[in-house]
Amino acid sequence: MRILLAAALAFPTAVLAAGGDDSPPKKPAVFCTGSQVYDKKSGECVDPKNSSLSQDQIYLTARQLSYAGRYRDAQGVLNALPENDPGRLTYMGFTNRKLGNHQLSMAFYREAIERDPTNILARSYMGQGLVDEGKTAQAIVQLHQIRAHGGRGTWSETSLQEAISTGTTYNY
Repeated sequence: MRILLAAALAFPTAVLAAGGDDSPPKKPAVFCTGSQVYDKKSGECVDPKNSSLSQDQIYLTARQLSYAGRYRDAQGVLNALPENDPGRLTYMGFTNRKLGNHQLSMAFYREAIERDPTNILARSYMGQGLVDEGKTAQAIVQLHQIRAHGGRGTWSETSLQEAISTGTTYNY
């Protein structure tokens, strides 16, 4: 089945470096089934490891699948990236948190931050997970770290601040 990901493929990818897209994702385009991705070069849905998608396009596809609530499919897409990639670790943390695997998600976030302490998206998602667990003081620590690493005014800061204030976290 051939389904277009025109929106995903047309999206500027410079912001996605290291999985760090810091803007809210756009509503997802129509996707391939399972964890397959649309490969513009071949015009078909393929396994992400066999696609011509860039690393940034893999992040975007995983993010859009997550936005659509397809967390396991997003994980399948992320498996096309190196296991120690900070962006992959960040999104694996997010998808595991949304699947209810809080301890595992925190382990992914910690490893992502250990590999890249400036990863404000991992800090935001970790903070939101802490809010989900009722650990607001620890979430505030992550908020301060986001700001310390140049994240003032970013989606990472705003979404975590809102989660701390309201107790409501994001699904993407």
